[in-house]
Amino acid sequence: MTLKIGSNRKLHTTKGLTLAVSLFAVLATACSNQPVQPEKQPSENMANYLQNDFQQYIQDNQKWLRKNRMYLSQNPEQEVQLNSPFELKPDQPNGKAALLVHGLSDSPFSFTDVAQELVDQGFLVRVILLPGHGSKPADLMLPELKDWTAIVRHHTALLSKDYDDIWLGGYSTGANLVTIEAVDNPEIDGLLLFSPAFEPQSGVVRFAPYARYLVDWADEDQEDNIVKFESLAMNGAAVYYETSTLVRDKLSGTSLNIPVFMVMSEGDTVINTQSAIDLYQERFIHSENKLVWFGESKPQVSGLTAYSMALPEYRISTGSHMSALYKPNNAHYGIEGRHRMCGNGQEEAQEKICRNGADVWYSGWGYREENKVHARLSWNPYFEETMEIMQQMFK
Repeated sequence: MTLKIGSNRKLHTTKGLTLAVSLFAVLATACSNQPVQPEKQPSENMANYLQNDFQQYIQDNQKWLRKNRMYLSQNPEQEVQLNSPFELKPDQPNGKAALLVHGLSDSPFSFTDVAQELVDQGFLVRVILLPGHGSKPADLMLPELKDWTAIVRHHTALLSKDYDDIWLGGYSTGANLVTIEAVDNPEIDGLLLFSPAFEPQSGVVRFAPYARYLVDWADEDQEDNIVKFESLAMNGAAVYYETSTLVRDKLSGTSLNIPVFMVMSEGDTVINTQSAIDLYQERFIHSENKLVWFGESKPQVSGLTAYSMALPEYRISTGSHMSALYKPNNAHYGIEGRHRMCGNGQEEAQEKICRNGADVWYSGWGYREENKVHARLSWNPYFEETMEIMQQMFK
């Protein structure tokens, strides 16, 4: 049984979800006897993530992916590599190390471009795979909050054995997790936060921790993206929401006096951007903090650099939740990349036009404009400028 909270057919209001939840008890019995497709069944277990050697961690996770992944292309090994944790070593080390953590339903590929920028600056970079990811959407039925906090804590400690200067970076849910670690760990030297999902935009998500005991799926869609799940298990939504409440609880009682680099888009409809701005201004208190903002209405905060996203020359209408992460020439998500994100909260007819390869505009999820078809913006037209500002944090 499915409750839509992640597609253009999702329930947008608390009232709608409350009504849906009241029907679960009636419908659960009827749904329980329906056959389950093999790809909708979780794996027998999650991959081990507590190895004491990072290369062994990579090898073990790749072995697990080869066994458990639902392949979408004719190149299974490429899919394994793109979804695998990885490490990059600099030619000219600066003595610093960074641990990067992807978001809900994503993969380590999220940091393929940012990681390269960091290693070019001299960082040793490690990117982990959150339990439940990389294989098939049903595996997000397996993890608990403690798995996601434990993997970040473990691999931060592993880095600390060899490096004194540790930076943590995260995208969306990953930003929540690294912030939680930074609050608890005084050894962290800085944070890199991309679209931090400190609070969801939709109030509906707060019901996910209860709904997961009644339904398996928050959203089911066709899987066509080799580095990201399109379907979302309700348990995955629930654990994300638990990270958001935990990070806000921890920040409510403390302030972080370490450099914080934060990137957000005005057109991001996934997260509550105002909540993130408030936390940036009130709880991240280092004098060198920097906020890169993509949009037209500039927040009144310190350390701000703003870029307009009204870019008709690129057919861009707004920024999106994911767009800050990728170069315009990224092989998968770039302007000429192999994947276009047509599932963008539009009518099915517009989505079909997008999938048929027509010229489209680009925006955040759910943005609509008369006589225009919008795909999700999946690259950053200011990627070089964004990385230059990030580099200023290290100087």
